[in-house]
Amino acid sequence: MIAVVGSVNLDLVARLEKLPTPGETLSARDFDRIPGGKGANQALAARRLGAQVRLLAAVGDDQLADDALALLRAEGVDTGHVTRVPGTPTGIAMIEVDDSGETTIVVVPGANAALRIDPSQVADAQAVLTVLEVPDEAVSAAAAGAHDFFAINAAPARPIPPDVLARADLVVVNRAEYPKIPGLETARRVAITLGADGAVLLHNGTQVSTSAAPVVTAVDGTAAGDAFTATLMLGLMRGDSESEALSTACAAGALTASRPGAQPSLPTAGELAEMLRR
Repeated sequence: MIAVVGSVNLDLVARLEKLPTPGETLSARDFDRIPGGKGANQALAARRLGAQVRLLAAVGDDQLADDALALLRAEGVDTGHVTRVPGTPTGIAMIEVDDSGETTIVVVPGANAALRIDPSQVADAQAVLTVLEVPDEAVSAAAAGAHDFFAINAAPARPIPPDVLARADLVVVNRAEYPKIPGLETARRVAITLGADGAVLLHNGTQVSTSAAPVVTAVDGTAAGDAFTATLMLGLMRGDSESEALSTACAAGALTASRPGAQPSLPTAGELAEMLRR
């Protein structure tokens, strides 16, 4: 069982030809409300790849909460540890997507900022995965409760508590986040995603593996990093070589980026296997 300690958002997505520059007003082509949040996305990504998944998160006491949790519940993620915070709205993300698949994202944390967990809630998990869209207290508790594999997707970028970084078996960041987080050069294993250029894997700051990304037509990169993170973690847990796990994770990220929306775009195990056979 995988325990994910992370965020739940409802994504408010506008699609337009190009992203606006500062001060510019543009008309969007369409608008949608889609379940998202880095914690929820990674929980669903792992579930679609066949893992049993428990999500520990916080949502508001509003209608948005049910919309944000709909796909997780429908596909069998255990949401019994998702708490509702009275008087607090569910987190939202305002996302702009242009015709090349590039995005701008502004997150309003809402109930995610109130998440607190006890380490005992993840103590029975084979792996614990957390993100930085929740408070340091929850991140540190996740690390303290992890008895086996512990991974952190360090996004959005901010300093990682030293106890968490020392405990991490895997840290995932993108190339913009890597220089903003102190201490990553000392971490045991860091994966850096490079978008269309693939990804690299570092041990204690030294590159040990690299992988190209499959060529796809980018539609929406919103959850590509979430698919990458979940896939890489599961591959390493399964005993795949680091190079194999990295290339599979790059394929998952590319497949996700080729489809619209956050959670709807996450691949199943069958879809990922088909892409790898190409």
